[in-house]
Amino acid sequence: MTASPSEPGGTPRGHSAREPYDLVVVGAGSAGLAGAVTASELGLTVALLDSSTQSGGQFYRHPAPALGAVRPEALHHDWSAFSDLRSRLGASAVDHLTGHHVWSVVRESDGDTGTWAVHAVTGADGTEERPVLIRARALLLATGAYERQLPFPGWTLPGVVGAGGAQAMLKSGLVLPGRRIVVAGSGPLLLAVASSLAAAGARVPAVVEAAGYLRYARNPRALVTNPAKAAEALVHGAALLRHRVRVLPRSAVTEVHGTDRVEAVTVSRLDGDWTPVPGTGRRIACDALAVGHGLVPQIELATAVGCATRALPDGTLGLALDDLQETSVAGLWAAGETGGVGGAELARTEGELAGRTIAARLRGRGADAGAGRFGELRRRRDRMRAFADVMAAAHAPGPGWPAWLEDETDVCRCEEVTAGRVREAVTDLGARDARTVKLLTRAGMGWCQGRMCGTAVSCLAARGGAAEPPAERRPFAVPVPLSTLAALDEPSEQIP
Repeated sequence: MTASPSEPGGTPRGHSAREPYDLVVVGAGSAGLAGAVTASELGLTVALLDSSTQSGGQFYRHPAPALGAVRPEALHHDWSAFSDLRSRLGASAVDHLTGHHVWSVVRESDGDTGTWAVHAVTGADGTEERPVLIRARALLLATGAYERQLPFPGWTLPGVVGAGGAQAMLKSGLVLPGRRIVVAGSGPLLLAVASSLAAAGARVPAVVEAAGYLRYARNPRALVTNPAKAAEALVHGAALLRHRVRVLPRSAVTEVHGTDRVEAVTVSRLDGDWTPVPGTGRRIACDALAVGHGLVPQIELATAVGCATRALPDGTLGLALDDLQETSVAGLWAAGETGGVGGAELARTEGELAGRTIAARLRGRGADAGAGRFGELRRRRDRMRAFADVMAAAHAPGPGWPAWLEDETDVCRCEEVTAGRVREAVTDLGARDARTVKLLTRAGMGWCQGRMCGTAVSCLAARGGAAEPPAERRPFAVPVPLSTLAALDEPSEQIP
C-alpha cells in the first residue's frame, strides 16, 4: 500500500505511528524501487521517499497523466523492467511518500545501533516549507547522479541545455529544446539522447563526442561479458544512421554563437589531451545545443555523516561500498549511481542486493554473500560494475579541456565568476584548491552549491584540468528555507 502521491507529506496509511520503520529508502529510481519492494516483500516495513511526484527517477521519467501520452514507453529503453517494479510497488505495503526533499539524515544514538532520523521538506518543488521527520532502523540511499558540465564560450546562451535535461524535457514534458539540435559532450548518454530527439522529430546535425570509442577495446573481457551493452549501442547506432546523424569523435563544441539564443556552434577536433587542434574549427548551424560530460554521483547525504568515498575512473567520487552494498557507516546502505554510474540494470541489481541484505540483517540472519540469490546478484553486479568502470575511463575528461576557456567565459553561472577571475585567484592571489578559490571569488556559493561549476573550478585551481572537487561535508543536501530550520525547535510532523 502506498501513500497517495497527491498528498505529499501525508501520514502513511500502512504503518503504525508507534514504531520507526525498518527501512527508509531515499530515491525512487531504479535502485530505490528495487530495494524498497524487495525489502517489503521480505517482511520489512518500508518508507520510500522521493522529491518527484512520480516514481522512476531520471532514467524512467515519464509524462504526467494530464498530458495524455498514449505510449510513454516509446521513449525508454527496457520499460518492462520499470513497469514490473512499479506494479510490485503498488501491490506492496511500501509507504511511497512523494514530494519529499530529504536535506539531512542523522544517527540518533552513538555507536552502530539506534535509529536514523531523516529530515525532509514537502512539496513538488520544496516550496511548501513543511518539515517532516521520519525515523528508521536502517537507511538505503539511492539518490542517483547529476550531470557534469564543462564550460566553454557561450554556454550560458539560451538554447544551451544539459544532455540529460533535453531528454528529461522530452520524456516528462513531450517537448523539444529546439528543432535543430547539436548533441555534444562525452559519454554513452549522448547516443541515447540523440536517437530519442531524432525519433521525436528533431533534426540532429551531429553528435560531438570528445572521447574516442576505441578505448573500450582495451578491455575486451568487460565487453564480452556484457553483451546487452553492445546490443544497446547497436540499437542507438542504427537509429542515428536511419536519421542521418553524424557522429564526430574526438571533437568538442568550443564556442556557441548567437545573440538572443543559439544560432550556431563551433566544433573543433581535439588531441589526446582534449586540447583543441588549431585550424580545425568548423561552424554548424543549430537552434539548440544539448551538452553534458557524464554524470557525477549525488552523495551529499552520505558524506555528511562520514561515509568513505572512492575515486572513480572518470575522476569523480563515489561511495565506498562493501560486497553487500553497505557503506563505511554501519546501518547505511547505498545502491545505484551513488557508487558509480552504471545504468538502470546495474542499479536494479544493487537495489535488490541491498534490500535482501538489510532484511537479513534486521531479522538477525547473516547474509551468505556467496550463496543462492546473494551470490547471483553479486556476480551480476560485479560484471556490470566492471563495464561501468571501463565506460567511465573511456570518457574521462582530458587535462587539456581548460584551453576551451577564454578569460571572459563564465565558469560559475550562479555568481557570474569568469575563468579570468579564477585564474587570477590562482596565479596572483595564491589559491591552490577549489575551496580557496571559492573564498576569493564566490565561485560555488550560488544556488547550485558548486554542482555546475565545481569540476571546472577545481581543475583551474589545480592548473591541470584533471582534478575533481573533494566530497565536502555539507549540512544540507538540498536548499532549505530558513523557516524550516526555525521550525525544528517546534514539534514537527513525524512519520511515524
